Formats: sequence, structure tokens, C-alpha cells
Amino acid sequence: MSAQPVRGYLGISEVLAQLRGEFPGISVSKIRFLETEGLIAPARSPSGYRRFGAADVDRLRFILAAQRDQYLPLRVIKERLAEGEPADGDRPLGRRELLAESGMSEALLTELETFGLLRKVGRSYGPDALQVARTAVALTAYGVEARHLRAVRSAAERETTMIESLVAPILRQRGSGARELAARTAGELADLVLRLHGALVAETLAEAGLTAAADPQSPPAETAGWHDAIGGVL
Repeated sequence: MSAQPVRGYLGISEVLAQLRGEFPGISVSKIRFLETEGLIAPARSPSGYRRFGAADVDRLRFILAAQRDQYLPLRVIKERLAEGEPADGDRPLGRRELLAESGMSEALLTELETFGLLRKVGRSYGPDALQVARTAVALTAYGVEARHLRAVRSAAERETTMIESLVAPILRQRGSGARELAARTAGELADLVLRLHGALVAETLAEAGLTAAADPQSPPAETAGWHDAIGGVL
């Protein structure tokens, strides 16, 4: 699996560079079309730029491979994704796999476990562990240690507690669809909380004079990446 850049996610031009060797026909318009059709849903920075995590790239790879190798129409691919057919970034990982695919050291993995940033589900790590691990590795390039990330974990837990309290009345309702509605509502709330967090971080950095000026209509790749970095703290 290709290495991720140090900030832990990719701009659209970097996604193209990473996938073009395997899929020569990939293009910006193709990625935008797949997004329009609902097959991918990259996050957005407060400035509106797409940002792709490892799971997004893995999902794109799965879609493109299914088209190329199995000649599947997008409708069928979308159904398979909805049914939970795993892309590389969605599967449970053992310790050796997580180390190999994230590029982290045994010492860093142990520290992340100690501070609660990585947790096993049974004998494996959950589907989000690889993204957490890669991001932690990226942060070490800036001198961030696992112990510094305890505050991030604590903030995530506080936000989760708030979301759980908001959906609790739905779960108390009688009916077969209550849990599904609660899960969907929790996901929508989580997305809003993350957007708010990103916007507040971007605003605070702007007040400190730490944002780069760019034309929002046609930013160069490196400037777009900087704006994405501002919005991608969580």
C-alpha cells in the first residue's frame, strides 16, 4: 500500500498521483462523478476542498478495480459497498498488519494503546485503527508524541457522550426502526461536530496569522493541501 503524506490525508491531485499508476484512466472528473453518484464521500475542509483519508483512497481503489476487472456497473458496486463489502481500509487488522500498513514502530503502537488512542476489539483492531495509526505516524514528523494526543482522545469521548445523550430519546422509542434512526442521527451529529471543530480551528489559525492566502476557485496543489491541513485536525 502506498505511503500517505505526512499530514495523514490527500488532496484530489495527490489521490490522482497515487492511483494513476494502477488506474491510468483516473481523472479529476472521474472522482467528482463518483462523488456525485454517491459512491464516495470525501470530507471537506472549511474552505471547501476535498480531503481524502486512507479509507477513501481504499474505497476508490475498490470501485475502480471492480469496474476494470469485473466490468461491474456503478449500481452494483454501490450495492456491494452498501452491503459492507470491505475495502482494504475497512477490515479488522492484527498487530503485525497494523504495524506493516501504517509504518509505525512497536514503541509508538504501545504508547498509543497506553493512552487509549488504539484499542483492540477481541484479538484485532477496529476498522478505524489504520487511519488513527497513520495519522499518529504523520504527527510524529512534527514532534507530536502519543502522550500529547490524550487531549484529542478526551475531546472525542466528550463529544461522543454529548451525541449519545442527544440520541437517547430515539433509542427509548418503541419500534424496529429506532436503533437505525438513532445510528443515522448520531452519524449526522458527528459530521456536524467535526465540521464545527474544523471551522473553529481554521478560524483560530487565521486569527493567529497562520493561514496561507489562495484563490479558492483554482488553488495550486500545495496551497490546497495547506487549506485541507487546516481543516483536517479531526
